[in-house]
Amino acid sequence: MNFLKTTLLMSAMIVLFMAVGQAIYGQNGAIIAFVFVSVLNFGSYWYCDKLVLMMQNAQPVTRADAPQLYHVVERLASSAGIPMPKIYRIPGKLPNAFATGRDPQHAVVAVTDCIVRTLTPDELEGVLSHELAHIRNRDILISALAATMAGGISVMVRMVFWGFSGRDSNPLALLFTFIFAPIAAFMIRLGISRSREYEADAYGARLCGKPLALASALSKIEDMRNYHTLDVEPSFAHMYFANPLKSEGIQALFQTHPPTKSRIARLQVIAAEMIK
Repeated sequence: MNFLKTTLLMSAMIVLFMAVGQAIYGQNGAIIAFVFVSVLNFGSYWYCDKLVLMMQNAQPVTRADAPQLYHVVERLASSAGIPMPKIYRIPGKLPNAFATGRDPQHAVVAVTDCIVRTLTPDELEGVLSHELAHIRNRDILISALAATMAGGISVMVRMVFWGFSGRDSNPLALLFTFIFAPIAAFMIRLGISRSREYEADAYGARLCGKPLALASALSKIEDMRNYHTLDVEPSFAHMYFANPLKSEGIQALFQTHPPTKSRIARLQVIAAEMIK
């Protein structure tokens, strides 16, 4: 299924960019757009992890840098039967963790300084288990592709703006740029099923054996979102451990995660089942 989604996303990007190139510069524009998006697709597949980490200003972590963090990831990866992923830390005040890479053999787990400071060791282990579940389930490629392609669409919007500046504008082309392009980015994010978060929660809870710790981590992050303004680009909301956007107004359209209350309720059921 993830292979099919990857193919559809790449194909959609080719069609979208060629249509914009054709609208601005005719046949030559379509050819240039095809070359550009082909390079983007190639780079997104082979270097998606590096691109996402660069966007987040992430720094690699060694065993010497963070022995406890490294040990937990190493132990969980062994239990999950996947190769040890690389670990990165991200500066900033947002509580977040995500996994990226094109496959389990080239996977990365990134955590922000904020989430390491905010969560207890058990809660952080629950979060890390969730991210390793994404690696095991091979969700990471589609997430990284969606992030880089959303960035590509932003570049496309700027290309159209530059293409029409200084000359008579085609109203239909401008309408395409400022309405259809954001919709296209939204459709890319829809390629990331919300069910994958439930699946990662369920597997992660059983992997670490601490479903209530994972539920507690979700609750803490939800509280931080409710009481603090999080400066998050909607195009990258799917790269967050929990939905970072308010569930109201236009931001509700960009949600890529199930409601946190629903995730917590499912984890509580899993905890009750594990006690029996």
